[in-house]
Amino acid sequence: LDNPSLRVFSHKRETECSLLLGQGVDMPLSETGVQQGEAVGRCLRDIKFSKVYVSNLQRAVQTAEIILRNNTHCSGMEMVLEPLLRERGFGVAEGRHKEDLKNMANAAGQACRDYTPPGGETLDQVKLRFKHFLQLLFKQMLDVRGSSEQEASSDVPPSGSASNDLQGGSAHVLVVSHGAYIRVAIRHLLEDLKCSMPAGVKMSQLLSPCPNTGVSRFVVALSRTESGPVLSAARCLFTNRKDHLENHYKAFVWTVV
Repeated sequence: LDNPSLRVFSHKRETECSLLLGQGVDMPLSETGVQQGEAVGRCLRDIKFSKVYVSNLQRAVQTAEIILRNNTHCSGMEMVLEPLLRERGFGVAEGRHKEDLKNMANAAGQACRDYTPPGGETLDQVKLRFKHFLQLLFKQMLDVRGSSEQEASSDVPPSGSASNDLQGGSAHVLVVSHGAYIRVAIRHLLEDLKCSMPAGVKMSQLLSPCPNTGVSRFVVALSRTESGPVLSAARCLFTNRKDHLENHYKAFVWTVV
C-alpha cells in the first residue's frame, strides 16, 4: 500500500484536568469525553482506515468506537485491543491530584516529568512498550503492503507531498492511546529514531506536553530484511498542532511509505 498513515488519539476525562488517570484507573469517558469523541469522528469521517489499534482501557475503546461509528468507510470495523498502548502506570499516584505528583517529585529532588512514583512505570519502561508496538505495527504494515502486491517506496516523501492534510496517503492506521504514552512515543521517534524535524522548529517545541487538542504527524519509510522490518527513514511534519481541530482531541499521526 502506498503511504499508509497512522493516527493515534488520546482522550481525557474532565477529571483528568486535575487527577492522574494512568493504566491503573480504568474509567469510562465523561460526557465531555463523549462529545469530544463525536467531534473526532466528524473530523475524520472521510478517512479510510485499514487497521485500528486501541489501548484496552475503557476510555480509549469508547473513543475508537465513536470515531469508527462516525466514519463513512469504517463503521463496524473490528478493533485490535492492544495492551502495549495502555497509559503509563503512575503507581501510588494513580487517581490522585497532579499536584500530589509534583510534591512527590520535589521531595525526591527530581523534575516532575522525570519522576517515577513508587510502584509506577518508568519512562524507559513505557518506551520499551512503544518499541514493541512498533515492531508489531511495522510487520503488519509490510504484510498489508505485500498482500496488495504493490511496490514499496524506500524514500520519505518531501514536505510538499506529505502535506499537513490529514487525508494524505492511500492507507491509514488508527491508533488510540493516551497522553503520557504519546509524549514518550514522540520523544522516541525524534531522539532515538532520528526523525528529521520541520524547518525552523526547535526540539523543545516538538517535545512539549501533548495538549488535549494536539495533532502530530510523522512520515516513515519501511524496508523488509531477513531479521524483520526496518525503519529506513522518518520525517516529523509537526507535533501538538491544534488550530484546525476545534479544541476537541489529541492525535498522533504517522504516515508509512
